[in-house]
Amino acid sequence: MNYRLTGGMVFGPDCVFRKTDVYIKDGRIAENAPDTDFEDIDISNLKLIPGLTDIHFHGCKGHDFCEGEEAVIRIIAEYEESQGITQICPATMTFPEEKLLRIMEAAKSYSGQSGAALVGINMEGPFISYEKRGAQNPDYIMNPDAAMFRRLQEASGNRIRLVALAPETEGAEGFINELKDEVVISFAHSTADYDCAKKAFESGVRHMTHIHNAMAPMNHRSPGPVFAAADTGYVEAEMICDGVHIHPSVVRATFKLFGDDRIIFISDSMEAVGMPDGEYELGGIPVIKKGLCATQKNGTIAGSAANLMDCVRTAVLEMGIPLETAVKCAAVNPARSIGIYDSYGSIEAGKKASLIALDDELRVCLVINRGEIVLPLSR
Repeated sequence: MNYRLTGGMVFGPDCVFRKTDVYIKDGRIAENAPDTDFEDIDISNLKLIPGLTDIHFHGCKGHDFCEGEEAVIRIIAEYEESQGITQICPATMTFPEEKLLRIMEAAKSYSGQSGAALVGINMEGPFISYEKRGAQNPDYIMNPDAAMFRRLQEASGNRIRLVALAPETEGAEGFINELKDEVVISFAHSTADYDCAKKAFESGVRHMTHIHNAMAPMNHRSPGPVFAAADTGYVEAEMICDGVHIHPSVVRATFKLFGDDRIIFISDSMEAVGMPDGEYELGGIPVIKKGLCATQKNGTIAGSAANLMDCVRTAVLEMGIPLETAVKCAAVNPARSIGIYDSYGSIEAGKKASLIALDDELRVCLVINRGEIVLPLSR
């Protein structure tokens, strides 16, 4: 079916909303084609934006990507799609190679006929710091190993888009030099100070996993990795705007440090998302969900209980981030970061028609994924 979306404010490639019609033909966004039959969908008083891309989350609806089963990936993908997240790049955890291989093989085999498109894998662990492990399992932490990464990448069908690394660990420098042109290497779960982090960024690390979390804090005499990333001018930073991981004032300050070109909203969500409060797991570790907060029994934050659309709403409605900026950080920047912007991330002719319409409260009123209506228009 071909569609013409009329009457709405459309988020343009320049990140400005304008009132215009959008045409969908054969699953892609099309130029004005008056000789084609279109079904009109009136989205007056709504805002049309690209479907969101979450490049760092673990699960939802009682399931985790690390279960390593195609059926589980499908459940996760369908829930994410229903929330306006039409592209997913789920994250692994710190596990032994044998389990990681099974996870990669399941992702390679996943057909993806329904739900959000599986556009990559974020390999978070096991190449991290013990001291900054957070909710990662300490039993399987190891030094960076390029040969192991390549085995996992082959098993995944080359779906790994990002790999996390603590640059102070033994072997990190060689890992960066060997793989910096093959995969996005992300500073993560690290005790590195400013100088160590700056050296890593200059050597080829260009991404930062959930900024401010699982890393040394900012200090005026010991500035830490956040200032090192800001000083480089090109390192991009994931940020969790769930209202739990980072104080709103720090979110706003981070935008002033990095600008909106280099910040990527992520959810870091775990299996409790979309589920009632109670006890769940993350990486085999018990986690208690209460509202939007997910913690280990010792109080350590363990992922998020919010999806990426929740984070966009929180950033805009509670933290004072402009909607245009939030959409850029949740749709445009993540697609660019993992190399899928040629197909996703903006409303331009030729790109896949993965779009969502929002009302003034940022509720999802329509989801179109790859040209198919999966959430009919509601107001």
